Amino acid sequence: SHIRHAWDPTKSVAQNLAEMGLADDPNKAVPVPKKKLLGMEAESDGRKQGKKIVRKPYVVNEMEYEASLPEKKSNTLSRDLIDYVRYMIQNHGENYKASTGYEKNYYQDTPKQIKRKINVYKNFYPEEYKDFIASLKQEKMDVQ
Repeated sequence: SHIRHAWDPTKSVAQNLAEMGLADDPNKAVPVPKKKLLGMEAESDGRKQGKKIVRKPYVVNEMEYEASLPEKKSNTLSRDLIDYVRYMIQNHGENYKASTGYEKNYYQDTPKQIKRKINVYKNFYPEEYKDFIASLKQEKMDVQ
């Protein structure tokens, strides 16, 4: 969006990017030094690095600022996985071997895989997990 706002449609791509301090050709922006070949020095291609004037430095500054912001963590679990884990906890509790042979185990998860999925659910939603366990204990109390 920063580039879009600073873009001048009357100029070429190379001119627009040069004004913003950006490169249109990465090979020219970061030159790779040529190595010596069999004891002889390779000749330079004759291009001279000229000093370019940056007329719109705010574009690069805004992009650098935006890139330096911390990334938002959007770790969530799918609704299907949450339902699966809650069902396994509700019917089998900590008995992971019993939950492997159950028809809801569509992916034929091993006991370790089921335990890992339950632990992931615990880590992602600790409050929801505590409330769920409390509600299960309350149901058991009501039945007795």
